[in-house]
Amino acid sequence: MKVLANDGISNSGIEALEQGGFEVSTTTVAQEQLINYINDNAIDVLLVRSATKVRKDLIDACPDLKVIGRGGVGMDNIDVEYARGKGIHVINTPAASSHSVAELVFAHLFGGVRFLHDSNRNMPLDGDTQFKSLKKNYANGMELKGKTLGIIGFGRIGREVAKIALGVGMRVVASDKFVGKADIKVEFYNGQFINVEIETEPMKDVLRHADFISLHVPAQDGYIISDKEFEIMKDGVGIINAARGGVIDEVALIKAIESGKVAFAGLDTFEEEPTPAIQVLMNGKISLTPHIGAATNEAQDRIGLELASQIISLLKTQEA
Repeated sequence: MKVLANDGISNSGIEALEQGGFEVSTTTVAQEQLINYINDNAIDVLLVRSATKVRKDLIDACPDLKVIGRGGVGMDNIDVEYARGKGIHVINTPAASSHSVAELVFAHLFGGVRFLHDSNRNMPLDGDTQFKSLKKNYANGMELKGKTLGIIGFGRIGREVAKIALGVGMRVVASDKFVGKADIKVEFYNGQFINVEIETEPMKDVLRHADFISLHVPAQDGYIISDKEFEIMKDGVGIINAARGGVIDEVALIKAIESGKVAFAGLDTFEEEPTPAIQVLMNGKISLTPHIGAATNEAQDRIGLELASQIISLLKTQEA
């Protein structure tokens, strides 16, 4: 059986699939050529990340596809129910990249409270001539310890963010439509751990009390955070979006930054990917990364191995 990993897969995932008897191609095929490639090469399994779209036209045109796999959590680039209705298995790796995304959230948070995103822009330009004035500009940093982190969306990634926050010494408040409470296990290097139970609250209460806010919700119609939500927040709040583009109204975000309501933002996802709005890219109070939440070596290894395990289980069981 043949696997096309159109957006790539880790070497460990390739090795696991090959040991399971699969032929793996990591050729990156352009979206408009994908249907022909799948049919011409008798592809049984199509693996994607976020770049490749698997819509109804492709599903209809490739009747021999047996599995569509998403290396990551969100599957908004796949017509999941339609594919399943056609008898195609649709799989993803919801747990594999959670910790990597959570660490990126804190990279943005630590950078934001110490102005690293702006300092790293200006030090190369003016560090040799304006050192003292730059030092003064960036001298009013904050510590995260003792502050309140509000988490909107308390699934796997939100809970990983909570673990780090608790380890840093933050108070955690969370909101989720489907989760009433969660036990957060904070583990340490030597095998010790603590358990902290967190009950979720209405989103408006989280927005009202949080010093920093991190979003971990799936793609959906409409904004989660727009003008009305910014009005509820504390003055000087920091906000991070490493979830999906379009959950924050970026026009409202810029307005909130300019008014001082938002002190800084960290964005890993954008309304218009892969061409984010220039006013977002050029704003000195926004820390920017190009949708790399899951892009660590460790996460990609876990994703590849988890996909391989599911594919082998599904298709080799059928063969037997």
